Amino acid sequence: MLNQVFRPCIVIPCFNHGAMMASVLSRLAPFALPCIVVDDGSDNKTQDQLKRLAQQHSWVSLKRLPENRGKGAAVMAAMKYAQQQGYSHALQVDADGQHQLADVPTLLNEAQAFPESLISGKPVYDSSVPKSRLYGRYVTHFWVWIETLSFSLKDSMCGFRVYPLKASLAVMQQSAIGERMDFDTEIMVRLYWQGTRSRFIDTRVIYPVDGLSHFDAIKDNLRISWMHTRLFLGMLPRIPTLLRMKKNASPDPHWSKTSERRGLWGIRLMLRVYRMLGRRAFQLLLYPVIGYFWLTGRRQRRASQDYLIRLAQVAEAKRIELPYRLNSFRHFMRFGDAMLSKLATWQGDTLLGRDAVLVDSVLCEAQIASGKGTLIIGSHLGDIESCRALGELNNSVKVNALVFTQHAERFNQVMKEVNPQANVNLIQVTNMGPEVAIMLKERLDRGEWVAIVGDRTSASGYHRRGSQRLIYSEFLGAPAAFPQGPFILAAALRVPVFLMFGIVQQHKLNVYFEPFADPLLLPRATRQQSLQDIVDSYAQRLEHYSLLAPHDWFNFYDFWKHPEDAPTDREPE
Repeated sequence: MLNQVFRPCIVIPCFNHGAMMASVLSRLAPFALPCIVVDDGSDNKTQDQLKRLAQQHSWVSLKRLPENRGKGAAVMAAMKYAQQQGYSHALQVDADGQHQLADVPTLLNEAQAFPESLISGKPVYDSSVPKSRLYGRYVTHFWVWIETLSFSLKDSMCGFRVYPLKASLAVMQQSAIGERMDFDTEIMVRLYWQGTRSRFIDTRVIYPVDGLSHFDAIKDNLRISWMHTRLFLGMLPRIPTLLRMKKNASPDPHWSKTSERRGLWGIRLMLRVYRMLGRRAFQLLLYPVIGYFWLTGRRQRRASQDYLIRLAQVAEAKRIELPYRLNSFRHFMRFGDAMLSKLATWQGDTLLGRDAVLVDSVLCEAQIASGKGTLIIGSHLGDIESCRALGELNNSVKVNALVFTQHAERFNQVMKEVNPQANVNLIQVTNMGPEVAIMLKERLDRGEWVAIVGDRTSASGYHRRGSQRLIYSEFLGAPAAFPQGPFILAAALRVPVFLMFGIVQQHKLNVYFEPFADPLLLPRATRQQSLQDIVDSYAQRLEHYSLLAPHDWFNFYDFWKHPEDAPTDREPE
C-alpha cells in the first residue's frame, strides 16, 4: 500500500502515437495509478483517439501542447502539472509500446525505497533493436561517464524511469534542459550534478515491427552532440565537486559482483566505439579523457614534468635539437594515442604501411629466417605492440610479450575475440623466478620470440631496497634504478638479444630493431661489472631514442634515485 508521502503518477508524452496508446493504457490499467498524457501537437487523427481514450478511462488526464515541441518538452509539462496536483513522483512511459510495463511495480517499489533517487530502466534488448541505435548508445554512455566523472550512470537514454518531482523541477528551473531526444540524458546528468543519484533496474525493451520512431538521424544527432558539448563545458568547473562526490560515494554492491568482468566490458566498449567512429573521431574523444587524468593525476603530472625538464637539460648540454616543444599535457596525450594504437592492433589493423615503417627490415627478416628463438628487450618508450610488426613481415614468427599485470589473460581473451590471427601473446608474470625462465626457454627452443621491457621497476614498493634487485645507471643526467631481472634472464636463456623501440617521428611510427648481444654473457669472475656495463648500454640506447621522441617515454612516476634508495650489497644470483 502506497503511503501518503509517496504519491506517484504516470506521465506519457505522445506525438502521433494514437494507434499504440490504447494498448499501452490497457497494460497500465491494472496498476490503478493516475496517468497524465501530454499530446505534443499531434495530428487530428491522434487528437481524436486520445480524447476518446481519456473519456473511456477516468484515471487518465489529457493535456495538449498547441504545437510539437519534442518529447522532453512534453515530459516537463507533465511533471509540472503532476506537482501541481500534489504528486511526489512521475513514472515516465513512452507511447510507442517499447517498454516492459510488467516492470512498473518493480520501478515503483525501488522509488518508494529510495524516494530521493532517480529510478531508471536499464534496457535489455532483443534482436529487434536497430544496430545504429544500439551502437549510438555506447557513444552517449562514454560521454556521460566523462561529464559525471563516474561510471554510476549505467544508461542515460532509457525513457522508462521514475522521477522525484521536487529535485527534477528544481533542475528544470536552474537550467534550460533539451526539449527533444536530448532530454533523457541531460536531465539525468544534471540531477547527478546536484546530488540526485540514479538507480537502475534491468528491463526488456523491444522495437515493434510496426513501431513509429520520431528519431531524426541528422537533427537529433546534432542536438545530442550539442548537448554533450554543453554538459562537458558545464562539467569542467564542477570537477572539484564531482571528485568529492566520487570520493564520498558509498560503494555499489552491484559492481562487486561484476568486478572480474568490468575490464573486459570496458575494452569491448572502446573497441565498438573505435569500429563505429574510426581513428580520427576517436582521437577527439581522447582530449576530455586525457584532460581529466592530467588535471587529477597530480603525482603523474609532476613526474612527467620532471622527466621533460631533465630531458631538455640533457639535450641542451649535448647540443641536440629536440623534435618539438615539450609539454606535459602533450606527453599524456601521446600516451592516450598509444592506447588507441592498442585498439587498432587488437582490431587487426595493419601496423606497417603508410603511417608505420620497420626501419631495418632486412636485419629483422634475416633474424626471422634464421629460425632461432630471439629475445627482444623493449621499454616503455612507445608501445610494445610494435612487436606486431614482426608478424607482419612473416606470419610464422610468434611473439610472446611478458607483462607484469593481472589483466594479461583478459587482454589475450579480447585479442582472440576481435582478431584470432593476433600474433602477440601476452604472458602474465609476477616475478622473474626459475619457473618463468624454464617456460620461456621452451618457447625459445621452438623458435618463438620473447619480448620484455628493461626499464620498469614498480612505481612504489618494488623501488625500495630489498624488494627487487636494482642496478643504477646514468640516464638523462642522473642515476636511475633499472631492474636486474630482464638482463639476468637474457643471460640465462643464451639466445640472440635485440632492442626494439617504436617511436613516432614526423607523424609516422618508426620501429627500430637493433642487435644488442648474441648471446648476452655474464662471466662469473666479472659478473657484477658485466651486468653494470650491459645496463649502462641499455640506458644509453633508451636515452638516445628518448631524445628522438621525448613524449613517447611512458613512465609517469619518479624514475630517478631517491636519497633513501640504495643498491643491494649482494651479488645477483
